[in-house]
Amino acid sequence: MQLTNDIIRNRLTEKFGERISEWAEPDGILTFTAPREDNLKILGFLFDDDNLKFRFLTDLTGIHYPDRKDEELGVVYHMHNLVDNIRLRMKVFSPVAKPDIYTATGLFSSANWMERETYDFYGVNFVGHPNLKRILNVDEMDYFPLRKEFPLEDQSRVDKDDDMFGR
Repeated sequence: MQLTNDIIRNRLTEKFGERISEWAEPDGILTFTAPREDNLKILGFLFDDDNLKFRFLTDLTGIHYPDRKDEELGVVYHMHNLVDNIRLRMKVFSPVAKPDIYTATGLFSSANWMERETYDFYGVNFVGHPNLKRILNVDEMDYFPLRKEFPLEDQSRVDKDDDMFGR
């Protein structure tokens, strides 16, 4: 039997019900949002289920939506079923005041460095991570550079002529 997005969605709905929301299929990739406290349960189910077989973590990254109340920081998991060649995207969100999400390093060894990078740039605290520390930025950095907390350019610059840039 060919694995399809409908089959995956039905299996996840049977197991987790209404806890999974915001279903979409951008570019044919089944995408959904899950509660952050369930991320390991869902990842484990996707990994262990004999029909689903999502055993390859392609990517894990952070996102920052400053206007989304109590869901400002997110983690996006991209998984791949190599047997049926089908991809899946899962998003979990947390408040910026308490950015705790359980680590996926127990399921996917590759999550180790990806979670460290996400911590380094977004400040997501991966609970249970074996070595969560900065990986690309200096240890003394007291902010997370990919959060949308800073203006994109210095508004006090006087050496730029806005007319030259169409503003």
